[in-house]
Amino acid sequence: MPRPRYRVYLAVGIGCYVLAAIVSLFLIADDFGPALLVPLWIVHGGLLILLIRKLGAKESSTYAALFIVAASLMSVYVAAMARDDLTLQQRGEKVPATVVKKWRDPAEGRKNRDYNYTLEHQNGTKVPGPAMKTANNQYGLGQKVTVLEDPQGELRPQTPGQADATGEALGSGAFALAALGAAGWMTWRGSDAARRRDDGRPSAGMRKVYKAVTGDHTTQEEQEEKLREALRAYPADRRGYIKVQLKDYPDLTQRRAARIAWETGLRAEAAGNRGSWRFKETAIEEFPHD
Repeated sequence: MPRPRYRVYLAVGIGCYVLAAIVSLFLIADDFGPALLVPLWIVHGGLLILLIRKLGAKESSTYAALFIVAASLMSVYVAAMARDDLTLQQRGEKVPATVVKKWRDPAEGRKNRDYNYTLEHQNGTKVPGPAMKTANNQYGLGQKVTVLEDPQGELRPQTPGQADATGEALGSGAFALAALGAAGWMTWRGSDAARRRDDGRPSAGMRKVYKAVTGDHTTQEEQEEKLREALRAYPADRRGYIKVQLKDYPDLTQRRAARIAWETGLRAEAAGNRGSWRFKETAIEEFPHD
């Protein structure tokens, strides 16, 4: 299990790597197609799985890595939208235009069908760039509208209100923070405090109170031997588990109990214990014992 200081350094390194990946993929997103970007995202996820596993958390590093990749992808996507809006604000020209054609996107499952508008200048020439797009039915044929047009014809024309990049910038930052938050969460889940909580092991003060109240003054070695006897003698329940109560082993961690069970040919179940430990020859999710 990683040492606390090493875990902190590793967590900081993961956070820096996630930010660097978001920035790098954002910078190359427009220059390369899916043939390169998809493998890069896959490699990004694989590296995250390897790094998160070193944090020592119980939860699946795969799920955490997938969440971070998804949040990173959304951060890049929304940041690209913000960049387009800022570019249109900087080089766009405000012109009056007329809606001359209108249609909706084709139906694709539950995807929202946006409205598209072809615009013309007052002299009859087409406003350059792709069709203007809105989520709602805002304009009718022949309606006059003031838009920002891209002289280079690369960006969609938008109304001045649509081209505000504030929302996209905040959204991109929120997704990036979510990705960093997931890395921080996995760091905490791998900490000693979280492992003690998951092990069900009371604090030193609570163990003293328990022993004073119950009169149980057994040592850790005696509790380990008691657990070995229980694993040999206790009958299994209808699901095949041998179940022992945590209160009977106040000085043992679940990791130590899992090790003892492994030595007797059993596996410790990691989930669904609820105040007890469960052991079986095969576990759905085995608690680590090394």
